[in-house]
Order: sequence, then structure tokens, then C-alpha cells
Amino acid sequence: MIAGLTLALIGAGSGAFAQCAPDQVLVKGDFGQARFSVDLADSGEERAKGLMFVESMPTMSGMLFVYDAPQHATFWMRNTLIPLDMIFMDETGTITHIHPNAKPLDETIIDGGKGVLFVLEINGGLAKRLGLKVGDVLQHPSIGEKAAFPCDG
Repeated sequence: MIAGLTLALIGAGSGAFAQCAPDQVLVKGDFGQARFSVDLADSGEERAKGLMFVESMPTMSGMLFVYDAPQHATFWMRNTLIPLDMIFMDETGTITHIHPNAKPLDETIIDGGKGVLFVLEINGGLAKRLGLKVGDVLQHPSIGEKAAFPCDG
């Protein structure tokens, strides 16, 4: 598993993934860069379902939630079977909060804060292993012209 993480980080840093694609996100920070394959949840129905009933997820995969406008984002883990890290971002794609290791099936409200436009869910514990932190930035075509890490740069 460590070799896979190393390859993902090295490959992402090489410029091989310079093109933005709807099914990919690139996160950049002091740790370097990490690329994730993602399913997009950009409608109310898709966001409500999220990763419910998913029994496993490949290491460098996840789901990117895209809202219509910045908002106070809250989540829970109802019918979610795997632990998740929830990475909350503002309209520039800058990480504002990371909720690590959300517990499967827990209905406790997870508060991502105000001004959230994007949420990336990845396997629980992965954000810490990669070194993701508040202030890191995400690249994805849905971020648009306000992106701190634009698709063309």
C-alpha cells in the first residue's frame, strides 16, 4: 500500500496529470501533490446518497461533492459502511477543515463549517498519511475562475 501511495504522489508531481478532468482531483500542499480518482456528486440526489452502502474503495479514490453555492455543510455517516476523511473546501478549492476517520454508520452530525463549496471524501486515515492540511488546495474543473490552483497552472 505504501508503494501505491508513493507512486501516486510521484506521478502527480511529475506533471503527467496537468489536464483537469471531471473524474480526477489533484491536491497540492507542503507534502507535494496527490491525485485521486473521484465520482462527482453535484446534484441534490447524488449528494444525499454520497458513499452510502459502498463496502470498499480503492486507496486513491473518493467522491467530490460540489454545491451550487457556498454554504454551511454538515454530514453524517448513515448507511456509510467505510471510515472516511471529509475534506471541506471553500469556493477557491482551499481546504478549510478536515474531519478525520468519520465512523461508519454513526449518525452524529459532522460540521464542516460555513462557506463550503466542495467536499472531498477519501478513505479514513488517508489525509493524515499523505500529510494533507488546512490551507492545501484542490484542482478540479468545477472550481472555475476563483481557483487557488487553477486547471491551467
